[in-house]
Amino acid sequence: MNALSIKSLKSSVEEKTILNGVDLELPEGEIHIIMGPNGSGKSTLANTLMGHPKYKNIEGEALLFGEDLLSMKVDERARKGLFLAFQYPVEIEGVALGHFLYSALSARSESGEKKDPKKILQFRNSLKDSLSILDLSQDFINRSLNVGASGGEKKRLEVAQIMTLKPKVVLLDEIDSGLDIDSSKLVAKAIKDMRKDKISALIITHYPRIIDYLEPEKVHIMAQGKIICSRGIELAHDLEKKGYDWVLKECCGENGDIDG
Repeated sequence: MNALSIKSLKSSVEEKTILNGVDLELPEGEIHIIMGPNGSGKSTLANTLMGHPKYKNIEGEALLFGEDLLSMKVDERARKGLFLAFQYPVEIEGVALGHFLYSALSARSESGEKKDPKKILQFRNSLKDSLSILDLSQDFINRSLNVGASGGEKKRLEVAQIMTLKPKVVLLDEIDSGLDIDSSKLVAKAIKDMRKDKISALIITHYPRIIDYLEPEKVHIMAQGKIICSRGIELAHDLEKKGYDWVLKECCGENGDIDG
């Protein structure tokens, strides 16, 4: 079953069309990579799927496990299991990580049930395990969200949130930026391990190194607001060696004409 099905998706910012007909399928439990030149629409795709109000004139179709994603409000998209890890994680002074995540989990439950001490303990233990796996201090549980954390720690904290919340589909925008080799390996292993929970991941990156660690099922190349090529991990290796001009010719013909 497809976790995400995107057809002819278009999106604009301030009357300028950024997404120009994106087609993409992300099966349940798979890891897919999106690469592309700056300005090709990668971050716009993630933000449009999450429902960022900046993006207008949205056309086409995006289904989350068969349900119309584009008709949902942002909070409903989150409740249905969509999670966006920001390119630049925000700092929230006065809101502890543990409280923030428990509130997010509670918000996903529409039953209005009272707090269960056993569930609170399970949640706290799960968060502790996630932090340990990512080599993060337990002190982060009671610290203001992302405040005082380094760039690499913020990225690992985003992944710890995913591990604790267990959404159905995660959109990760340059999750590897600011990470050293050891941290990249930790993050990649944590994301790969999410497959056992059938969590699907769509990951935007510029760097082939983490792609090798992630072992994705598919690599997609974006250019001029479209997916122009979708292949296995070898596509990322070819891109690193030959560059985007080669990809355009390989995927769009000798002239590299995306619309042709």
